[in-house]
Amino acid sequence: MNAKTKGYILGAVAAATYGMNPLFALPLYENGMDTDSVLLFRYLFALPLLGVMLKARGRDFRLQRREILPLIVLGLLVAVSSLTLFQSYHYMDAGIASTLLFVYPILVALIMALGFRERITPLTIFCIALAVLGIGLLYEGDGQTLSLTGVTLVLLSSLSYAVYIVGVNRSALAALPTVKLTFYALLFGLAIYVVRLDFLTGLQAVPSWYLWGNVLALAALPTAVSLLCTTQAIHYIGSTPTAILGALEPVTAVFFGVVIF
Repeated sequence: MNAKTKGYILGAVAAATYGMNPLFALPLYENGMDTDSVLLFRYLFALPLLGVMLKARGRDFRLQRREILPLIVLGLLVAVSSLTLFQSYHYMDAGIASTLLFVYPILVALIMALGFRERITPLTIFCIALAVLGIGLLYEGDGQTLSLTGVTLVLLSSLSYAVYIVGVNRSALAALPTVKLTFYALLFGLAIYVVRLDFLTGLQAVPSWYLWGNVLALAALPTAVSLLCTTQAIHYIGSTPTAILGALEPVTAVFFGVVIF
C-alpha cells in the first residue's frame, strides 16, 4: 500500500471516529454532567493510551525547546475546538452541529491557498462547492431557524480545527512523530479544562458506573484514534485532502443521531 492510499484510509478513519463524539457525549449530558467535566475526562483518559503507544513504538517523551511553544498552541487550538463543538450540542441537534462543522475543509483550503500559496485543484473546488451547497440546504432545513449561539460555537470550532490541521504540517512539528505530537497536544489542551473547572474543584464525577464506558470510548475513538489518524493522514497526503475527507464525520454523527437518539 503506497503512502497516498494510506493517507486516504487514515483520513477516512479519523473522520468517521470523530463523528462518534455525540454518541458517547450526549448520554453523559443527559445524566447531568457539564461540558468541561466531560472533556476533561475525555482528554485525561486518552493520555495513558497514547503514552503506552509511544513507549511501544520505542519513542521517548523528550521534547526539544523549539517544539514546546508550537505544541502548546496546537494543544490550545484542539481544546478550544472540542470545547466549542461540545457546547454547541446544548443549542442544536448534534447531527446538525457536526454537519456545520464541515466548513473546516473550506477554511483549511483557504488558509493553504492564501497563506502558503497551495494550488487549489478543480476537484478540490468541486468538493468545497458541494460542502457549501450541503450546508446551505441544511440551514434551510424544515424552515426552522438555527440557534445563532450554536452556529457561532460550531464556526469557532471549525476555525480552531482548521488552524490545527494546517499547523500540524506547517510548523516546527512537521517531523515530530505522530503519537508524540498527539500526546502533547492533548496534554497541553487539558490545561484549559483544568482552569475552567477552577483547578478541578468544579469537576463533576461520572454519575453511574456504566457511563464510564462512554468516558473510555470517548477518550479512545473520537480522541486518541481520530487525532492520531488525522495527524498521520496530514503527513501522507497534506492538510486539504485530509480535511475534505472529514465529510465522513457528519455522516457518522447523523447516522447515530437518527438510529440511536
